[in-house]
Amino acid sequence: MTETTLPVTKGGAQQSLLRINLIGLLTIVRKEAHRVRRIWVQTIVPPVITMTLYFVIFGTLIGRRIGEMDGVPYMNYIAPGLIMMSVITNSFGNVVSSFFSAKLQLFLEEMLVSPLSYATIVLGFVAGGMIRAMSVAVIVTAVALFFTNLDVAHPFITLSIILLTAMVFSLAGLINAIFANKFDDVSIFPTFVLAPLTYLGGVFFSISLLSPVWQKVALLNPVLYMVNGFRYGMLGVSDIDIRVAYAIILVFFVVLFTTAMVLLKRGTGIRH
Repeated sequence: MTETTLPVTKGGAQQSLLRINLIGLLTIVRKEAHRVRRIWVQTIVPPVITMTLYFVIFGTLIGRRIGEMDGVPYMNYIAPGLIMMSVITNSFGNVVSSFFSAKLQLFLEEMLVSPLSYATIVLGFVAGGMIRAMSVAVIVTAVALFFTNLDVAHPFITLSIILLTAMVFSLAGLINAIFANKFDDVSIFPTFVLAPLTYLGGVFFSISLLSPVWQKVALLNPVLYMVNGFRYGMLGVSDIDIRVAYAIILVFFVVLFTTAMVLLKRGTGIRH
């Protein structure tokens, strides 16, 4: 009695590969979400405490002396900036640490030799960064409500800007992790590049306070567009045209996503 093997059609193979990648994506996202919950004392609590201190020191103590910024009470003015600041640092930090750990544990190599596409791997880690960033953002927003009232002027702009920003810095964290060879390499970019860009990105002040020369220099900072785009969504005020903000963020997303895909295909920082 002979056994008959049914031929696998091209369409069936594509559906099977698509199903494998979908399951793989969901698995990576679940793993990343579980990691955020499992070590919540490290992933959620510290940034919330830090942002609370910013609200107390800059908003309550210093804000009383400043009064208003761009016609908005100073506490209200810095609230969107602090929320965006927490999104930037946590989306970046989550992916850079998680992806680098995957490299050290050789877990990443197993994913690369599996049928998973590079896009699936990238999107899975990016989703993990977004989960942590949005979780912290929600809690920081709740903390902000203890200090001031926040009325969202443009809900769609607010949500889209914060999600795009989380994706951009999740990709930046992934690229940082790809090039990192030791734990010290993980902290170089956040310390010497990300922190200065964030603090000078209009979180605590309007660039209208700067001299014309420094205003032009400030426009080279991509964080400025993200902070002001989010501030426009929440308060309706911004130093930057919202269309320009969207364009800058989308350009950075496309460039960073493409870079991450190319680096994974080349095996940069992975294959020696």
